[in-house]
Amino acid sequence: MELIDTHCHLDVADFDDDRDRVLANSRAAGVAAIVVPGIDAAGWPKLLRLCDAHADLYPALGLHPVFVGRHRDSDLQALERALAERRAVAVGEIGLDYHDRERDPERQRRLFAAQLAIARDAGLPVLVHVRKAHEDVLAALRETPVPAGGIAHAFNGSLQQAERYIDAGFKLGFGGMLTFERSSKLRRLAAALPPEAIVLETDAPDLTVASHRYQRNSPEFLPEILAALAEVRDAPPAALAAQTTATARALLGLS
Repeated sequence: MELIDTHCHLDVADFDDDRDRVLANSRAAGVAAIVVPGIDAAGWPKLLRLCDAHADLYPALGLHPVFVGRHRDSDLQALERALAERRAVAVGEIGLDYHDRERDPERQRRLFAAQLAIARDAGLPVLVHVRKAHEDVLAALRETPVPAGGIAHAFNGSLQQAERYIDAGFKLGFGGMLTFERSSKLRRLAAALPPEAIVLETDAPDLTVASHRYQRNSPEFLPEILAALAEVRDAPPAALAAQTTATARALLGLS
């Protein structure tokens, strides 16, 4: 089975000591492609070098809302230049995070809207981070539609919100939380959605699977997320692997 990890921060320092081993293990587990999202402008060069060195790694570039305090307005111009010079597969990781209200929500909204416009003009999909902010994210997508669509990463909203993302041309990313039996709401949601709306992700090194609780997450654990999806949907893993992989390839233009 061929799998695609649509969201994995393989460039961060957590993987500096064993990145090649992680990649080898992931490939052996059937992970055929990994999308590596950016989080700030300072990290883009390392991310791009990593993706240049491995044909199965695909870059996305963006300004993560959690790090709103380190982003400068000039980073938006730098993002436009970087996308003009290098064809990334998406603009991301972008979005809104209201978990900590001291992260200047108004500035988050301005940066998010600007990056949606950049993605629209570049003809790229977006990888969207949403935490306690679904209504504002959906409002922003109405105000600045992105025709290429995108992925609502680590989705944890309601079925009604999921349907609104799907109507906006989005897929929904499911990861390690799906492997926890206590994630009953999330598991019910994954069972109810149309299969073509779902993509797989790890968000490594964060949000690990149940079998590696309290440990670093890794793209090599993606088959465990597939197995959880197959369990809650009562569907063959091979069929879901084929569907989620085809969906990710079509949305992100992966070869």
